[in-house]
Amino acid sequence: MKKTLLLLLSLTFLSGCATYQMGVSSARRQMQNGNFVQAAESLKEKAMQPTKDQLVYLLEYATALQMAGKFKESNQALLLAEDIAEIQDYTSISKEAGSLLLNEGMVQYKGDPFEKVMINAMLAINFLMMGDLDASLVETRKLNQMLYLYKKEGKRPYEQNEFAHYLAAMIWEQDRKFDDAYIDYEKAYSLNPNLPYIREDLIRVAWQSRRMEQYKKWKREFSEVKFDPKSTRSKDGELIVIFQQGWGPRKQARPENHRFPMLKPVRNRTQVAQVLVNGKPMTETLMAYDVEHASIKTLDDDYGRLVAKRAAGVVVKAVAADQIRQQNEGLGDLAWLVMNIADQADLRQWSTLPQTIQVARIPLKPGEYTVSLEGLYASEGDSTGEVMPPKTITINPRKATFVSWRSLQ
Repeated sequence: MKKTLLLLLSLTFLSGCATYQMGVSSARRQMQNGNFVQAAESLKEKAMQPTKDQLVYLLEYATALQMAGKFKESNQALLLAEDIAEIQDYTSISKEAGSLLLNEGMVQYKGDPFEKVMINAMLAINFLMMGDLDASLVETRKLNQMLYLYKKEGKRPYEQNEFAHYLAAMIWEQDRKFDDAYIDYEKAYSLNPNLPYIREDLIRVAWQSRRMEQYKKWKREFSEVKFDPKSTRSKDGELIVIFQQGWGPRKQARPENHRFPMLKPVRNRTQVAQVLVNGKPMTETLMAYDVEHASIKTLDDDYGRLVAKRAAGVVVKAVAADQIRQQNEGLGDLAWLVMNIADQADLRQWSTLPQTIQVARIPLKPGEYTVSLEGLYASEGDSTGEVMPPKTITINPRKATFVSWRSLQ
């Protein structure tokens, strides 16, 4: 009995001191300093070990690789993470019972449902940067299918992701499949009428897909949009910037109850990015998806399930303490105290997701250009000093060239 209690005390100490957030803080600092390859290397060993924390380390590792421009390697890690997340009955009965006695950190991390959705979003961006439009489309479809099933089966009240539809629409448009592009633009608009560029997109692609009734409807509704059908015959190309802005929220224990996690926003200096082409400021990025808001909302929506599970844990603890108390009342009381102190919130999460995903679209004549991005405190604000180094791109006739950048300040 005393050995059991000593074990409980040891686990209490470990659960209080060796949190996941502390374990990845060094890698995050390396990323913030621009040392993406070193950050990936520091995460690789844990990402490849089949432990209870493998999934979450894989997600952090994949993000570091993406920041380093190693899109293929990032996708390999994300695809492995996707496979692990899909495995059913991953947690053994004994470990599940252990989590009820002590804390959620004892069991296999399966990933928050929101994180599983973001796996496909990051895969889509990586494939896009690799020039594989078809594979990117597959990921956007998988993402929205997952959200549809969550909602249909009544497991989670998540709405579909407007950014996934918007990304798919842009890709369809590059493939000149205008009818498919229109369907996704229209769906994106129905989910978020305030998406940047969406009014111009609906009018332009309705015309290109020969959906004349919809074209007339949008022209009436968006009378401020100036559109000349002749412009669709232009041989101009387009620069599309995908800007992942800042750090997403971090998990911490709720101040009113240490058993449950909450997501606290991280303060980021860089709020938008200014796009420069050949050194000339062209436009600023606009928000296409609020990752912070969506992640906080989905965790809050899941709060009822977490409360029910921890309530069951309180019952299990009471039974275990009572069994010890029958042998030794003092040890039983101490066991009850130790188990409740050890019952801490599980703070594991995909902590390297961005705060928002933003886009910028700039029509350009075919040719070579130098593109750079500069972080700003706010729209039309001062520079934060954070910049994407200039890169040379080629704009082809009637095609889009995609550029991706992540800010971390």
